[in-house]
Amino acid sequence: MPQKKLLFALAIFAFLAGCGTLRPGFETPSVSVSSFKTVPSDGMFPAFEIGLRVVNPNSYALNLDGVSYTISLEGNELIKGVANDLPVIPAYGDGEFQLTASANLLAGARLFSELMRSGNRSVAYAFEAKLNLSGLQPTIRVRDEGEISLTP
Repeated sequence: MPQKKLLFALAIFAFLAGCGTLRPGFETPSVSVSSFKTVPSDGMFPAFEIGLRVVNPNSYALNLDGVSYTISLEGNELIKGVANDLPVIPAYGDGEFQLTASANLLAGARLFSELMRSGNRSVAYAFEAKLNLSGLQPTIRVRDEGEISLTP
């Protein structure tokens, strides 16, 4: 019986120690696309370089473990990617990093076909990203959407 009490006490202590690493007053950093360009590809699929800018409004640095992201046009997921070699974003600072991704050729063909049939003058886009922070920090989820005009 004393061993069970000791194990229970140790479990509670470990839980409370883990909770101590959570940061009260955490403000969600803002994430925006700072650049988007095509880059040379060694395969059949086109490749893109996407620049992301993260602004950290917190009093401590953000250690980014990884990011996963999707870019959709007219509901078609054209670009998906992940990255894990990310910078530390300083406290009350910002940082930029580049992601490289390739396009989904079939989704691109489907989108092209839809655009040719519809004759739309604009295209709806959506950018979604999930940034994982090290430790017990909350995951940052970002969604940006809007329309891109196809006419000058």
